[in-house]
Amino acid sequence: MWVYGLAFGVSLVLVLVITPLTRRLATWLGAIDMPHDRKVHENPTATLGGLAIFIAVLISLLACKVLFSLLPISSIPEGVASAMSSPQLLGIILAATFIALLGAIDDMRHLSPWMKITGQVMAALMLVSFGVEITTLALPRGNVLDLSASPLLSILLTIIWMVAFTNIINLIDGLDGLAAGIVLISSIAFFFYGSRIGADSNTLQAMVISAAVGGACLGFLKYNFNPASIFMGDSGSMFLGFILGAISIQGILKRTAVATMFTPIIILAVPILDTGLAIFRRARSGKPFHYADKEHIHHRLLYLGHSHRQTVLIIYLWTGLLTAIALAMEFVASKKVVLILLGAGTLVFFATTLPRIIMGGRMIEEEENQLDALESAEAPGSIPIIQGEMKLEELVKRAASPKTEQDREQSGNQIG
Repeated sequence: MWVYGLAFGVSLVLVLVITPLTRRLATWLGAIDMPHDRKVHENPTATLGGLAIFIAVLISLLACKVLFSLLPISSIPEGVASAMSSPQLLGIILAATFIALLGAIDDMRHLSPWMKITGQVMAALMLVSFGVEITTLALPRGNVLDLSASPLLSILLTIIWMVAFTNIINLIDGLDGLAAGIVLISSIAFFFYGSRIGADSNTLQAMVISAAVGGACLGFLKYNFNPASIFMGDSGSMFLGFILGAISIQGILKRTAVATMFTPIIILAVPILDTGLAIFRRARSGKPFHYADKEHIHHRLLYLGHSHRQTVLIIYLWTGLLTAIALAMEFVASKKVVLILLGAGTLVFFATTLPRIIMGGRMIEEEENQLDALESAEAPGSIPIIQGEMKLEELVKRAASPKTEQDREQSGNQIG
């Protein structure tokens, strides 16, 4: 296990050291994310934090690779040396580097969505050229579809999988620490999964990468958790989504069990669901798929009255429970355990949403009643009854949208 501890520790320490330097670089380059009506943060914040994550993971993997080439084979766990010297690892590093640089350019120059999609497809093709691709497809009743006879289908599925993973993390990156925490939980899950299924080269390789990614995400949360002093930007979210996609192909999808395809999907169900709803919502309203809005899952939790940190922690909790369900379905023989976890997940979901929905509805109704009274009292020529700087229009606007308890108290105190 010292191999994985090394990858985790090197990545963790490097992120802690490099991130402040990256923040200075972003400030010098003018890579600053400014507040916007479709964004949650209120202060200008440096971006490009993803470069620190990328550099830490890259150096961690290269350090392990160099170290293993210097140590005697007898001192290295069986199979790890060959896994770290395989062409697939080189392909993952090169393709992930391309994605990280593409994201960094977008953070500074704002590339068009189609340019980013094109770059993601190119990176996926780069992976395929190094042998990182979906080669089998598990079907019900124990059947397995061998895609080696259909290389075009294999390439197409790999591209779709990689582009999807890249963008689900990109789209969920809307609150301080949210994407980094989800990827941290997912990388731990992928590592645990690999440790249980065997010691083939692809799995060991995925475990080392998972350890490095987990260490980088944990270290980055020191600077990115609310209140964040730096954002990861597209350089981080695209890189992390892409690397998770590669890990899932190498460590999970190359197995022939039917459940393998659903394991990463269940683990990342929250960002997958969020992305699917965003695409459906925008298509229904006739807007392009890349149109930014404030109707993601994390925004809706904020609208229910949860604080920024509470919202992030709730989604962490959801992701953790889904991860436990996915792993239990794969490795636990007893169906009772799975049912207990499903029940716990359902209870947690309703416990974190239903009370807020009920409370928020009552408070909005109370404010609407107050507004009705104000509108009837403010007839032409009458003396306004609102004191201070709060105008009627502002109060109407605030009552029409969900808000926090603090906002409701302030608006209530300004009503004469």
